[in-house]
Amino acid sequence: MFGHHKNEEQAAAAPAKVATAGDYRKEEKHHKHMEQLAKLGAAAAGAYAMHEKKAAKKDPEHARSHKMKEGIAAAVAVGSAGLAFHEHHEKKEAKKHRRHAHHH
Repeated sequence: MFGHHKNEEQAAAAPAKVATAGDYRKEEKHHKHMEQLAKLGAAAAGAYAMHEKKAAKKDPEHARSHKMKEGIAAAVAVGSAGLAFHEHHEKKEAKKHRRHAHHH
């Protein structure tokens, strides 16, 4: 928080770095990895939600708790799927930039 002006001045004084195809390749790999992790998270959360749904039927005494856990897991699954979609888009953007970096 303190001294942020110094960093901004240094960044403004430094020459702008030109991104290379290698930089975009690294970024593309990063987004691919994150997309895969998000897909895995979505699958795991979805499986857990299904497990809790079944547990709610088998254990009526604690059904409310199982239903709450099911709802939370379902929300996590949807969020992870959204993150996977976002990372897929970012990966495509990095790939597009990498292709065009060769031409400049």
